[in-house]
Amino acid sequence: MKAGLNLRRLAAAAGLAVAALLAGCADDVAKPTPLEPLEAKIAGHEVWKLSLASFSTLNALAGNAGFGAQGAVAAGNDLVIAARNGVLVSVDAATGKENWRADVGARLSAGVGSDGRFTAVVTRDGDLVTLDGGKVTWRQHLNSAVYTAPFVAGERVFVLGVDRSVQAFDAVDGKRLWVYAKAGDALTLSQAGVLTSYQDTLLFGLGARLTALDPLKGTVRWEVPVAAPRGTNEVERLADLVGPAARVGSVYCIRAFQNGIGCIDAERVTALWSTNMGGAQAIGADQDYVFAGDASDRLSARRRATGETVWLSDKFQNRKLSGMLPVGKVLVFGDFEGYVHFLDRTNGTPLLRLPTDGSPVVGAPVHVGNTIAVTTRDGSVYAFRPE
Repeated sequence: MKAGLNLRRLAAAAGLAVAALLAGCADDVAKPTPLEPLEAKIAGHEVWKLSLASFSTLNALAGNAGFGAQGAVAAGNDLVIAARNGVLVSVDAATGKENWRADVGARLSAGVGSDGRFTAVVTRDGDLVTLDGGKVTWRQHLNSAVYTAPFVAGERVFVLGVDRSVQAFDAVDGKRLWVYAKAGDALTLSQAGVLTSYQDTLLFGLGARLTALDPLKGTVRWEVPVAAPRGTNEVERLADLVGPAARVGSVYCIRAFQNGIGCIDAERVTALWSTNMGGAQAIGADQDYVFAGDASDRLSARRRATGETVWLSDKFQNRKLSGMLPVGKVLVFGDFEGYVHFLDRTNGTPLLRLPTDGSPVVGAPVHVGNTIAVTTRDGSVYAFRPE
């Protein structure tokens, strides 16, 4: 299954769980499209590799490290990386040189957030752990499970719970500053959601809506829907926003789980366009195009301004693709066999294919300077440099 479902209404749990199993696993029996032979049309190579599978006190119990979305985040010229086993590493993105390493002593439930100084993660035991320069400074227990990486900005740490609550903490001392909670649907998505910012506004996914909060008070400023949930039952109507959001200036392009994709202008507080599309992974966007795979991993590029389709590709169907990253003239993503693909963003033509460790590429690739980094399920980070 590509994504988990969190059932908060026990009376309906059994029936919904069966429906979720059938809906989520339908594409698992579909045969992946074999990769065609490819003669590289651009140059590119691996510049460094880091494995976190052996750097934890939990290895005897937890096995290898492994990453979930989002296992790495850009912080200035550095990458901050967090594996499922609780190991965190900050490295220079260009060289892979280690700045610091830490172990929070527990397995993680979500990815990592960092502003370069403060770094925050959430453990499976429900503890928000914040580090300052690689040293753990405080922990706070949370009342909701968390699958979205914390967002760190303005000396504050923001956390989005699976119950769609948002909490703000002082990054220095861990003091809880405010909580936003609103009653919503009984069924929620156990997958990384949207938690980011635009100027002085905190943005997060509340169901299928991009919602803006005052980061100082936790009060709502505006809401704009990305998609209109559809279906005959709660599983089919589940349309939580999938992170990370793709930002181009004031425009945020986002997937609503299994329902659609769309772009919202946060400056004008309006939806530019939306269209029905299945799928569960993060989409990518640049100044011209929006890139997305559907529920069967058929790729498409659409004009960012209008949503008009530019090209379609079925070369990667059912290959369980990662999130999308457009960089310069290429589109970058990974697949379930650990291959990293570089496509011509204007027409979808494959240009380059590079291997990793053979395990699935998870999350979305991360771009820092002239380096592109991907994380794998087996706990490795690969940095590539296309030319």
